[in-house]
Amino acid sequence: MLILHSSGEGKPKIMHSVRILFCLVFFAPGVAFGQHSLDSLMIRLDAAIENHLVYTSQKEERIQAFKEKLKTVERNSIEEYKINAELYNEYRPYICDSAIYYKNRNIEIAKLLKNTELQYESELQLADLMASTGMYLEAVDLIISINREKVPEHLLEEYYNTYKHVYSELAFYTQDKAGAEKYWKISSKYADSLNLELTPADKLYYTVEEDNLRNSGKLEESLKVNDTILAKYSLGTREFAITAYTRSLTYRKLKDVDNEKYYLALSALSDILSATKDHASLWMLAEILYKENDMERAYNYIRFSWSETVFYNARLRSLQSAGILSLIDLTYQATIEKKNKQLKNYLFLTSTLGILLAIALFFIYAQMRRLSETRKYLQEANTSLKKLNTELQQVNQQLQVVNRDLSESDHIKEVYVGHFIKLCSTYIDKMDGFRRMVNKKLTTGHISELVTITRSQEMMEAEFEELYRNFDKAFLRIFPHFVEKVNELLADDEKMELKEDELLNVELRILALIRLGISNSSQIAEFLRYSVNTIYNYRAKIKSRAVSRDEFEDLLIQIR
Repeated sequence: MLILHSSGEGKPKIMHSVRILFCLVFFAPGVAFGQHSLDSLMIRLDAAIENHLVYTSQKEERIQAFKEKLKTVERNSIEEYKINAELYNEYRPYICDSAIYYKNRNIEIAKLLKNTELQYESELQLADLMASTGMYLEAVDLIISINREKVPEHLLEEYYNTYKHVYSELAFYTQDKAGAEKYWKISSKYADSLNLELTPADKLYYTVEEDNLRNSGKLEESLKVNDTILAKYSLGTREFAITAYTRSLTYRKLKDVDNEKYYLALSALSDILSATKDHASLWMLAEILYKENDMERAYNYIRFSWSETVFYNARLRSLQSAGILSLIDLTYQATIEKKNKQLKNYLFLTSTLGILLAIALFFIYAQMRRLSETRKYLQEANTSLKKLNTELQQVNQQLQVVNRDLSESDHIKEVYVGHFIKLCSTYIDKMDGFRRMVNKKLTTGHISELVTITRSQEMMEAEFEELYRNFDKAFLRIFPHFVEKVNELLADDEKMELKEDELLNVELRILALIRLGISNSSQIAEFLRYSVNTIYNYRAKIKSRAVSRDEFEDLLIQIR
């Protein structure tokens, strides 16, 4: 979905997942979406994000079908023009560069055919796209090259609307206040011309009417017009996403946060179902969720939205996401803080368990002394002595188990505490080095380099890789033969093989956490940065490969 600005403000495939099928059935065209709660809508949005590659694949299939059809028509013909137009419509919200290529190709064809009407049609559409993606100079050069006197009557609406859009974008994003005022005046002049040209029969009529009513403060009337537009489209289309987005802007002015979130979620869901990569709804929804302290969802939505923006490949979208990047950092820091707090809780729990074990050992020792004293007085009672000896042997066996477990626990704590202290020291050194680098860049005026560095996620990914590698090293110090013993529990043709530079892979890392006593899938998912469903799937897949599926995790815990 395109990020919109007004003059006042900024077929079917057989699914391999029951969850995807449920979402498609539930949100099929014609379903009364307004009856569902915001919570259930957010759950379905999460499911759509998780399975977004399915919709992307459907989009690629449609594009490939048009490309195959393109091979069958004569080059530079009207038939090629029509197929290029279809490809442009598919690529416009999907990949910016490809959309521009096919529109430029149609301009070339129109010129070769000496068809001014088709040439102007394509040039207007290209100018509109360029303005939306930050190519302002190119858009202005293109639109002013169009001779107003030669524009056909049926293209006047698009002509005025494109001028209005180009100059409103310029006004919104320019840093020059005087320039912004000049651009707003030009945009308003063409908006007036557009209003004179539009009738209720025109497609743009109600969209412009809604925008005008919202900007003039007539918010309830704006919602009624939006009802008319929204009824025309189905969920899963780009038009539905845009209309739901503009409705959320009205609710923002009404300070109705619940409805604003609802229609942003609907818009984002429609974007994902239609494989639209050029969107804004998910960003705005993530910002609201962040303010409401829903950190996990906000972080997931921002990460997904950023990856879609990179895929779309438009420079303006990168600029628009600059503010979101700071939110990513804040969310990430909040997540780290939460994990640190959990780590402190685990350390406290471990200490408490240590104290309890010490108390247990004290009572066991006291019991042993009582047994020893009792044995002195009952030496002549052979039957009683045998019974007491048997009980003593049992206690000794239990004590050996406790000692072994305690020794293993102490060893685990020693290794991981040592690694934790070393890792903390390393992170402090890295933070100090980063601070000195930032200070140096700021001092020497290399701001652009600093912006480039802070935009990159490579540093974060590298830190996670180092964290996992440290975890692997520490774990294998405690259980050096873990991989071999896990393979003993698996069927002959299901053994795990590590790559040359791997210590543990994802599956072995999940098993390692279970061996350490972390069996909760949510905790494992949080540590490994996967969804809970993904962890469940991994565990089920590994069990299916075991010699004894039902006893697999019990046998895993017994690995020494």
